[in-house]
Amino acid sequence: MAAPAAPDQILDVNRRYHDVAAEDYDAKWGISFGEIGRHQVLGKVTKMLGDRPGPFGRSLEIGAGTGYFTLNLMQDGVIQAATCTDISPGMLETLEGNATQLGLPVETAACDAAALPFEDESFDLVLGHAVLHHLPDLDRAFGEFRRVLAPGGTLLFAGEPSRHGDRIAAVPKRAAVRLAPAWRRVFGVSPAPTGGSGDENEHALEGMVDVHAFVPADLERFAGDAGFEDVRVRGEELLANWFGWFNRTLEASGDPKDIPWGWFQYAYRGYIALQAVDRRALEPRLPPHLFYNLMLAAQKPRD
Repeated sequence: MAAPAAPDQILDVNRRYHDVAAEDYDAKWGISFGEIGRHQVLGKVTKMLGDRPGPFGRSLEIGAGTGYFTLNLMQDGVIQAATCTDISPGMLETLEGNATQLGLPVETAACDAAALPFEDESFDLVLGHAVLHHLPDLDRAFGEFRRVLAPGGTLLFAGEPSRHGDRIAAVPKRAAVRLAPAWRRVFGVSPAPTGGSGDENEHALEGMVDVHAFVPADLERFAGDAGFEDVRVRGEELLANWFGWFNRTLEASGDPKDIPWGWFQYAYRGYIALQAVDRRALEPRLPPHLFYNLMLAAQKPRD
């Protein structure tokens, strides 16, 4: 069995992968900074922080990518002044372009989450989306989150893969791989193109950037050991992710320019409908570990 990669190697792979992926990242993952994106992000945040979250005067996003969380929350007034970090300069460059288009002032810093270049007690909110599972040293990272938060400050992370949910998601992915040739024939979609050094680099690195999948107790422990209180973990999305991964795997097998617009509408509307079923019927009743994503919220003590 190969030895686990060293933290520096993991950070380097994440930096290279996300630099390569940055230019097309928003299109690939359907990231929106309009009404749809704002609704999606605010919906996630209110699950953990209540119906009227914030406003937070100073926020710090960890692994901000192209700005999906911070920029949408700024548009809704949840965040007032924002600093965004990422290990990838390429992602931050795309984020800065998105912020400029939206007319939003954002500061950025390319850095490791386990060594944040900010003074103690600098922020009222530390947040992130789909980032903790990329970080090799979570104990140090959570210590840094607590250090830079002001007393009484809020910690919020969403979109973290659960260990059980990650295994379950493999089922629709495998089914979609088997059905992909028939799907392409029905919709007249050519197989996905294979050329291009950028794509090859991205695909080669993509399988190496995910370091963790969590059970709820993992996130509770990291936050508790770092000295946070009022630690809460919730599961999010079950049916929606089965549906989403099935469709995304089919789409990845074909040339994007051949996929009909109607298919994308079906996939999007179905995903939104199943999100509503998850939110109303399943998330309040089932234990967090059954869901594909986990969410974490906690507070830094005031004393």
